[in-house]
Amino acid sequence: MTSPLPQELIRAKRDGHALDTAAIGELVNGVADGRLSDAQVGALAMAIYLNGMNEAETVALTTAIRDSGVTLTWDDLPGPMLDKHSTGGVGDLVSLVLGPWIAACGGHVPMSSGRGLGHTGGTLDKLEAIPGYDVTPNTATFRRLVREVGVAIVGQSGELAPADKRLYAIRDVTATVESLPLIVSSILGKKLACGLDALVMDVKSGSGAFMPTHAASLELAASIANVATRAGTPTTALVTDMSQPLAPCAGNVLEVHEAIRALTGKRRDSRLMTVTRRLARELLIAGRLADTPAGAEARLEAALASGEAADRFARMVAGLGGPCDLLDHPERYLPRAPVTLAVPAERAGIVQRLDTRALGLAVVELGGGRRTPGAAIDPAVGLSEVAAIGEAVDTERPLALVHAASHDAAERAAAQVRAAIVVDDAPATAPAPIHQRLLGETP
Repeated sequence: MTSPLPQELIRAKRDGHALDTAAIGELVNGVADGRLSDAQVGALAMAIYLNGMNEAETVALTTAIRDSGVTLTWDDLPGPMLDKHSTGGVGDLVSLVLGPWIAACGGHVPMSSGRGLGHTGGTLDKLEAIPGYDVTPNTATFRRLVREVGVAIVGQSGELAPADKRLYAIRDVTATVESLPLIVSSILGKKLACGLDALVMDVKSGSGAFMPTHAASLELAASIANVATRAGTPTTALVTDMSQPLAPCAGNVLEVHEAIRALTGKRRDSRLMTVTRRLARELLIAGRLADTPAGAEARLEAALASGEAADRFARMVAGLGGPCDLLDHPERYLPRAPVTLAVPAERAGIVQRLDTRALGLAVVELGGGRRTPGAAIDPAVGLSEVAAIGEAVDTERPLALVHAASHDAAERAAAQVRAAIVVDDAPATAPAPIHQRLLGETP
């Protein structure tokens, strides 16, 4: 039987009809192998953007993207394959801490990560701030590290979910990025191709979040949890707070330093560790490495206190070409910006709220992020010691420290920081780090 012409399937979606699994598979295969032209892929993306997809369609789109290239299998490993994904934010270095922490507890984490996008930082950019770290190893090295160390954080292989790479590029230039089924299938197609036993999703909400409202963040979290679970990978989603930077810093080298402090126990009680610990707890239970939340917490605490989590990070860095003694001498390898400038508040008082997106854009303007795809970044620049909501600031406690390549750049960033942080006399309480938990459901 002859398959329907792609334009007829696109026409059906354009006219608001639901597509069956076979039709979606045919279209995605055409995206991956080039049988669909760029014009047809753009028309398909716009039809989905305008008319949406029901959950069955979104599951079919996700699994077709997942299966459009190589799908990894890990039958030779004793522990479960576990991973997390975040919608991104400012000062969000969870992956650097969580991956080694899970590995130290007996899990295996084949984490494919991305670069910074807009005001949000990218995990690969942080890791490339470490001299020698190779974010694009060959498959044999990647598999060996996952097997021997338990964790490898790298860039997406071109062999995984190739349909998504092409579809995303066309979405980016056709104003169809902000489509829930396209967002969900893009995130999950890549992740599920890694052969996971369980996934936890960290969906941000607040002024630094990708989604514009809390309701939109909640909708995305529910859709990801349900679609991934129905595609065969049990998934839990947490909606977490991004009304202020997750860590008190933003910038690639600065965040690597913060990850080292967290893993070595020098910064134990923080919003970063609260969120990371909860995500890790979800994974340990989903991967059957712990039976109860209390059991998971105990296992995580033991891995941190013993130094095993830090050791896994060190071994991963060395295995991917970085220095063997990074944890002992980070200052020897991580570059420092030539200018550091304290940003005093215009008046003493209590931090009421932050425009987290504006703080992220300040880091981009310093050179710590990209204005155009592929542009070079300065790993050393950024913000540190960012004051938190509810914290008192005065002449002794500045709003933040700016790390810049020049005095002029530092002064411009300082002005952006002052504009982004509101100070008043009233007491203020920061939102809870974790808002909601959603468990993926099956029909």
